[in-house]
Amino acid sequence: MTGGEVQVRGLFATPVAAVMLPDAEARNAELEDIILRRRAERGTIGASNIGGWHSTRDLPLWGGKRVEEVLSVARSIITQMTSDRDGKPVRPDWVVEAWANVNGRNDSNSCHYHPGSFWSGSYYVRDGGCADDPSLGGEFEMFDPRGPSPMMHAPSLKFAGEDGLSAGSAETIRPRAGLMFIFPSFLMHAVRPYRGDGLRISIAFNFGLYTPP
Repeated sequence: MTGGEVQVRGLFATPVAAVMLPDAEARNAELEDIILRRRAERGTIGASNIGGWHSTRDLPLWGGKRVEEVLSVARSIITQMTSDRDGKPVRPDWVVEAWANVNGRNDSNSCHYHPGSFWSGSYYVRDGGCADDPSLGGEFEMFDPRGPSPMMHAPSLKFAGEDGLSAGSAETIRPRAGLMFIFPSFLMHAVRPYRGDGLRISIAFNFGLYTPP
């Protein structure tokens, strides 16, 4: 004997947005020049990066109009993805910080999150060949915010349905020049080691709200 119709909902979803920006080739050529010149002038600040170069978080002050373009698109998408507690659209007065990352052979970024922010994201200036050659690694890796708990007692099982297949595991995004993606700042993430001979260059950003001291 069976009951009535079973309704299954995938609760507690984590929104991640991705978009390819137009005019990427021209924009990225300028951004690459700006970022590599800055790298030649300033040392890394040593944040989550393991090797590689991490700029100061004031990229909007020295990145020029091309950085403004990237952050303007990010602001528009992030605002669309944000609502008040009743689900109504809002236009927060976002506080923005951004920085550049340059990874060479064997460089990576350790697992971390971005405290003090609401949304975070990345934009790829140069993918170092990762887009066309998976053997080069360098993927952006995101971890299930529920941790490993869904897999602890029965590693061979998953929750049925598309939303359940990634439970307790990780998802990756392969770098591609011109790709922007956005995710909640609480989401634990890392960058896998890059095994190419070129450079993997990205811009990272945080959008948060001002909180008085």
